[in-house]
Amino acid sequence: MEKEEIQKKILLKLINFRPAKWGASHTDEINLRKSLPKHLRGQKIVDEAIDELYTLGFLTRLKKSGQWHVSLQPSMKEEIYRFVGLPPRDVQRQMFR
Repeated sequence: MEKEEIQKKILLKLINFRPAKWGASHTDEINLRKSLPKHLRGQKIVDEAIDELYTLGFLTRLKKSGQWHVSLQPSMKEEIYRFVGLPPRDVQRQMFR
């Protein structure tokens, strides 16, 4: 699995959470790896993929209860949807009306 595929899978997991993990809604950083196949979870490529998501500004990190928690950056919403290959949420809502 390539780094970009791993990044898309992680972003889609955060988008598909209910409620989606944007801004103040966050989840433990460990949950990012849980969306991946077991044989990849400890791999260096996964760490590089996650670090690159932070660098791109797609993820934000904060320390809560002694653990690192992450959320999607709301100001990058359009870019995130474009990166994973989805139309923006507003366009999706209009399509299903």
